[in-house]
Amino acid sequence: MHLPNEPPAWQVKATDTYITLRHENQVVGMIKPDIAARIVALLNDEERLKKALQLACYDLMIRSGGGGAREVDYLCTKYLTQAGRPTSGTGAIALWLKQRQTDLDITDQEFERFCDSYRLLPIKLQGIYEGREIDSSMLTPLSRVLGCSVEEILQVLEG
Repeated sequence: MHLPNEPPAWQVKATDTYITLRHENQVVGMIKPDIAARIVALLNDEERLKKALQLACYDLMIRSGGGGAREVDYLCTKYLTQAGRPTSGTGAIALWLKQRQTDLDITDQEFERFCDSYRLLPIKLQGIYEGREIDSSMLTPLSRVLGCSVEEILQVLEG
């Protein structure tokens, strides 16, 4: 039974139109035209950027006087991995801190004072942003700043 203001579970909208989304002549889905144009542009840009990275790595190998296809592939993989968001280690904690600052909607100086009020010294905070190792004395202040447990921080650090 449906309430008067509740839409029925199944609906048909004759005004909705969809187009096919194709990759290398294979249909991969149906999507609204306005969204499809944005998705296709992003995906084509991604392909173009990957190709540019391969060419840059190839040029680098030629200029350094060595390397073959394997080394070019290795460099491409290495750089793509480095360009991604860190999911563990100090880099992930630094991103977590930046996200916390964004959530609080405060400036860098205000966030530094906020961290200092929880005994995470500005010099230690800067060290995290620079990628230095996080020592055990920083775990409790970090957990207070981030609003999580020490165990959660350790999980992120260890991956």
